[in-house]
Amino acid sequence: MKSTFQFLKFFSQAIVLTALLFSAMLPSSVSAGKKTYEYYVVGNSTNVTTSTEAGTVLMGGGTDVDAAFQWMINKSGGGDFVVIRAAGTDAYNPYIYSLGTVDSVETIIITSRTGASDPFVLDKINNAEALFIAGGDQFNYVSFWKGTPVEDAIHNLIAQNVPVGGTSAGLAILGEFVFSAQNGTVDSSTALGDPYGRRITLERDFLVVPHLNDLITDSHFVTRDRMGRLATFLARIVKDGWATQARGLGIDEETAVVVEANGTASLLGNGSAYFLLTPGTPEVCQAKTNLVYRNISVYRINGFATFDFTTWTGSGGTGYTITAENGTVTSTQAGGSIY
Repeated sequence: MKSTFQFLKFFSQAIVLTALLFSAMLPSSVSAGKKTYEYYVVGNSTNVTTSTEAGTVLMGGGTDVDAAFQWMINKSGGGDFVVIRAAGTDAYNPYIYSLGTVDSVETIIITSRTGASDPFVLDKINNAEALFIAGGDQFNYVSFWKGTPVEDAIHNLIAQNVPVGGTSAGLAILGEFVFSAQNGTVDSSTALGDPYGRRITLERDFLVVPHLNDLITDSHFVTRDRMGRLATFLARIVKDGWATQARGLGIDEETAVVVEANGTASLLGNGSAYFLLTPGTPEVCQAKTNLVYRNISVYRINGFATFDFTTWTGSGGTGYTITAENGTVTSTQAGGSIY
């Protein structure tokens, strides 16, 4: 009987030890019994403080641009690089960690508004020396983060000259105006044909990022033929009185615009970036009617061309105008290309 008791005691202790070891391998992810965030780290899990330089990375989605992350790492002073998202994995951790010298790379997957108020989450964001917002579904970001302490923490980093950036959905929320995708995405043809259709869902009063005022961004630009929908977003912003003159930025996949603290910007990666500026009020912008918006200015940069956000002028690029009419977009470029 005694040997049987000792065996059962040993077996129970083994089960408890196994459970403790297994739980130690899991990410931090439970708050009040309900998962509200997940946390993953490579490198040093304790906080360090380094000297940082302000700057913004605007990435167009698709394959990530190594040089853009290295640009952020340099500005971070080698501190703690934090990635935030609402779904997905910690795949950025080993990738970014391999690109330069950083104290750590941390991914926080914030899955609810409760998670966006969690003290652990806020501590990690507030102590970041670089912050990057991953791709995904931008409506999750609007739903989970807008008006929460996470929004305040991002603004706190910006005020402390910490570099920030985002790609795809992460790019979408960096401008003053946001295509929220609340009712799903929209293609150019649908947007041009009905500027007030249910899929044209726009937000404002979320993030305030230097030099991105009066701006709405768009990603996967040429690959998904999004010039028409960006023109529609701009028309709505002006028509609805959100801005007298609105600005748009479309960025190709595998491409990043990096913005210095003084507003000057250059391009990294393989594609182009398109800077749009509205000429005034659209001629026709109403429900279930083709948009008519003439002479929107476009400045395209690629290669070594540059752009200045403070003056909205470029150097070394190509300027032209586009017009939205009859459900399509035309251009003043030779050959008529809108890109």
